Amino acid sequence: MKRTIVKTNKAPQAIGPYSQAVKAGDTVYLAGQIPLIPETMTLESGDMRAQIRRVFENLGAVAKASGGSLQDVVSSTCISPIWRISPW
Repeated sequence: MKRTIVKTNKAPQAIGPYSQAVKAGDTVYLAGQIPLIPETMTLESGDMRAQIRRVFENLGAVAKASGGSLQDVVSSTCISPIWRISPW
């Protein structure tokens, strides 16, 4: 199966040895995101809501670069460092 690396300047560049996303056939695997501003590679300031919005803007940019959108997402996992707000 052909694999294609997905890269866009509209989302933060990968900080480690990984890609923003990899497309394998018709499936795209997006890397995890933190609330970095792509232009400055600095963390989004503000409350948790602003940071979550930034994460989804970044994910949307990578999804768009792969030829899709967040409306095409089948499954996702969110890990919060603030465990007291987790439902478990």
